[in-house]
Amino acid sequence: MKRIFLFLLTNLAVLALLSVVLFGLQSVFGVHLMQGGSGGLLVVAALFGFGGSLISLALSKWTAKRMMGVRVIESPQSELERWLVGAVRRLAEQARIGMPEVGIFDSEEMNAFATGARRNAALVAVSSGLLRSMSRTQVEAVLGHELTHIANGDMVTLALLQGVLNTFVIFLARIIGGIVDRAILRNDRQGSGVGFFVTTMLAQIVLGILASVIVCWYSRRREFRADRGGADLSGAGNMIEALQMLKRSQGGPMPQQLQAFGINTGGAAGIARLFMTHPPLDERIAALKA
Repeated sequence: MKRIFLFLLTNLAVLALLSVVLFGLQSVFGVHLMQGGSGGLLVVAALFGFGGSLISLALSKWTAKRMMGVRVIESPQSELERWLVGAVRRLAEQARIGMPEVGIFDSEEMNAFATGARRNAALVAVSSGLLRSMSRTQVEAVLGHELTHIANGDMVTLALLQGVLNTFVIFLARIIGGIVDRAILRNDRQGSGVGFFVTTMLAQIVLGILASVIVCWYSRRREFRADRGGADLSGAGNMIEALQMLKRSQGGPMPQQLQAFGINTGGAAGIARLFMTHPPLDERIAALKA
């Protein structure tokens, strides 16, 4: 639950910051966005909604390297590193994408992730625990899974989806705030009242939670596709064995910005399933066997 709470908190904090910036612009320039009609408000909401997502996507590799302590293999120093780079190169050619950067991060948990704004200039990183615990055929299956994410453009699609949802969260929250401020609280002033600000913030929290549910739903669907891609690249049996190995690990504590990009993030029950970025491993294994 802690991971889910932090995931929600991060998204809501971004929306809250955007709201404060919008209110600040309104105060400085003396312009009430609602006066420009819904069209003008939607344009401003899109600029802010997509702006944050696209900036996050552009910085994804840089952020991942620093937050996870990824050591990029520029010149292999061991036989294992030479094999790892060679395996990624071979699988990338099969997936018809450019050779990504290959890195290792220190973690006892078995995990891996892929990120990057462009499919031909991405980053694939695996944990030291995964390399120690899995056989090479199982590691190749995990690499195939991650390279399928890149080939499918999942990072870009997820960023665009988040941008669309952020846009409508900002837009609808301000519409709701305006209705409450004028129709219910009877604010007849030219500018916005306190009711507008408070209502908008509350509406953004509620709508932001609903948006997170949609993003997590999409993230779970793409994991099934990535598993199929990993099976196509390395063999269904190897992919199933890799997922069975991951069941022994609870999913290491990855930063919230990277939760959706790791192959193993643990599980959840009850309503918490709505905020899972990955389906339960048993469901993923069953889907491959079927």
